[in-house]
Amino acid sequence: MASRSYFSYLLVVLIVLILMPPSSQLQSSQAWTLLRLQRLLNFPFGLTSWDSRTDFCNAEPNPLVTVVCYEESITQLHINGNNSSSRLPKSFPIDSFFTTLTRLPNLKVLSLTSLGLWGPIPAKISRLSSLEILNMSSNLLDGTIPSEISHLKNLQTLILDHNILGGRLPEWIGSFPLMAVLSVKNNALNGPLPVSLSSLVSLRLLVLSFNAFSGPMPDLSCLANLQVLDLESNYFGPQFPSLSKKVVKLVMRNNSFKGGIPSELSSYYLLQQVDISSNRFVGPFMPSLLSLPSIQSINISGNRFTGMLFPNTSCNDELKDVDFSSNLLTGSLPTCLSSRSKDAIVLYSGNCLTNKDQIQHPNSFCQNQAFAVDLLPRKEKKTSVHKAIVAVSVVGAVVVALIVAFLLFTAIRREQAKSVVKRPPRRLIEHASNGYPSKLLADARYISQTMKLGALGIPSYRSFSLDELEAATNNFDTTTFIGEGSLGQMYRGKLRDGSIVAIRCLKLKKQHTSQNFNRHIELISKLRHRHLVSALGHCFEYYLEDSSVSTLFLVFEYVSNGTLRSNISGQKLSWTQRIAAAIGVAKGIQFLHAGIIPGVFANDLTITNVLMDHNLVAKISSYNLPVLAEIKAEVMVGTTFGSKEHVRRTLHEEKIDIYDFGVILLEIISGRPITTRIDAKLLKEQLQESITADGAARRRSIVDPVLGKACCSDSLKTVIEICIRCISEEPAERPSVEDVLWNLQFAAQVQEAWRGDSNSSEDSPLSPHTPALRSSDD
Repeated sequence: MASRSYFSYLLVVLIVLILMPPSSQLQSSQAWTLLRLQRLLNFPFGLTSWDSRTDFCNAEPNPLVTVVCYEESITQLHINGNNSSSRLPKSFPIDSFFTTLTRLPNLKVLSLTSLGLWGPIPAKISRLSSLEILNMSSNLLDGTIPSEISHLKNLQTLILDHNILGGRLPEWIGSFPLMAVLSVKNNALNGPLPVSLSSLVSLRLLVLSFNAFSGPMPDLSCLANLQVLDLESNYFGPQFPSLSKKVVKLVMRNNSFKGGIPSELSSYYLLQQVDISSNRFVGPFMPSLLSLPSIQSINISGNRFTGMLFPNTSCNDELKDVDFSSNLLTGSLPTCLSSRSKDAIVLYSGNCLTNKDQIQHPNSFCQNQAFAVDLLPRKEKKTSVHKAIVAVSVVGAVVVALIVAFLLFTAIRREQAKSVVKRPPRRLIEHASNGYPSKLLADARYISQTMKLGALGIPSYRSFSLDELEAATNNFDTTTFIGEGSLGQMYRGKLRDGSIVAIRCLKLKKQHTSQNFNRHIELISKLRHRHLVSALGHCFEYYLEDSSVSTLFLVFEYVSNGTLRSNISGQKLSWTQRIAAAIGVAKGIQFLHAGIIPGVFANDLTITNVLMDHNLVAKISSYNLPVLAEIKAEVMVGTTFGSKEHVRRTLHEEKIDIYDFGVILLEIISGRPITTRIDAKLLKEQLQESITADGAARRRSIVDPVLGKACCSDSLKTVIEICIRCISEEPAERPSVEDVLWNLQFAAQVQEAWRGDSNSSEDSPLSPHTPALRSSDD
């Protein structure tokens, strides 16, 4: 009986084992391959937990590393370093690294971003024959795009953004029948594009921005699936590209396109964003673009478009971003644009419109400039007519015709000379990057919508000529000198339009070319926010002997109402105004950390680096611009500009700014200058002692006496508590910037409600209990 029971038990176990689904247990050879990759990459942060016991196939994916397996083999490998990853050591063997990768024969998706990879892409990449998606953006890969990539016939996505690849885009790039995404943004690629691009019939996204491509665009009208075309900051032109009507996003900013807009553009019914700014387009602007059924953003600034705008022109309700600046438009802004909500951005300065709330030229300016634009084609037409007449005239009439032509030409030249004296000189302005929001490419580094919302009222970013800056500063006269630091001299200047600016001058070594600065200028142009002293543009000065950059000038808005410290000690800001200033600084920090990619951290924030404008809006004036950080690192340790061998940031880099902000809050609360870390520690201890049920009187003895009884106890207590958390010695214990903002805004609401209560007093605050602080999990 016992033996029969035992037999039944074994039978049940056997059935369970047979029915149990097989696990995705990884082959040991591929597990060892991953561990070798870990060593070759110098144990990056995301891979530190890997060891021989790791179950790679069943590990939880995270933003830094993801491994996907199918039938005991790795099919996807995503490794992403942090944004401050430095270049891998000189001993890094990129050839061995790719040899190791080839031991994953079934790999379909390979993403290696921000890891500090350097050197040329090895030919051995051709052995990864199963690859469908390849992303190696944000590294230091150089050389040309190797022809061996053409052997990857299954490739559907190729992303090589933010490297230093050079040479031309190869002709074989058109040999991928399944290619859907091709992105080589921000490299040093040059020359004309291959005609074979027209063969990528599956292509949906083509990003070529921030390179040195030149010449005409190949015919892309046969690419019926193309939705995104980004050509920003190259030398394409002169003809407008031929496209299919399914394009959703078209960015041609800062190129050499000429002529007029083709009429077919008004039939692109899926078009959501079009940016053709900073080119040489002429002719009438088509108002029908404003009412395209899908349109959301239009930028035609920095061209020579003519024509009259009418108030009754219709617009798409979704159109939120329009820039007509620096053209030759007349008439009146359409009512559908002038009446847009506050979250819309409509710019139209530098035209001849009747709307005067943005700077306009007189009507005669646009008429004269439009005449100058149209004059050349007329002369060419006359010349061709004269040639035709000469060709068909009899020999006896040639002399008479030439005499008449000479007399006419002389008369016309005299009239032209007079008109040139009367009309103002034509001013060509080169505009720099303005960035664009996009969610279509997951691994590319694009500006977020936060930038657009924060840039209200700030002039468009552009490049300045050296003549403009010299005129603004009276040839950098000593009377315009503001100060000098380790990162160059600062001057105060007045532009031709009357605006006051601050100009930083950075002297550079000879190895820097303007191409080296592309990625930095792109990021600087995005740092535009209500609570930052924003960059308005840049200018390069060159060495004559080798055309390398000798001086980089960065132009910022000028804020003249003093620092936050001087406003506290001088004008004695009220408690409501102090909270508003603190909220402004916190919003500026939030934008630096999360409003742009990559974020800007460790900004060395101090209360004297926070300026107040005439409306008492707080603006952070000094933040960690990457170009300044790298130049400073070069000065200190002699590294080259593109090496990324600058000081490695700490693990809790965002919490450095939180601590500095806490010190600013201490001074806002107490009204006393905090000059050392010891001062901050002592005042923190006093504030901690005051956070008790009966500590209201103690708090009153610590806060700025100027505030008196004009601040609510609960509001004050909330600010003190978040301040104490900000200056915690352990970075992990400091709150996020979102937590800081929530608590400060709550304190402002409590203060406002308390002020609005006519029966309120210091001893009868809004509520008997101070609300609990918001935690990170809320």
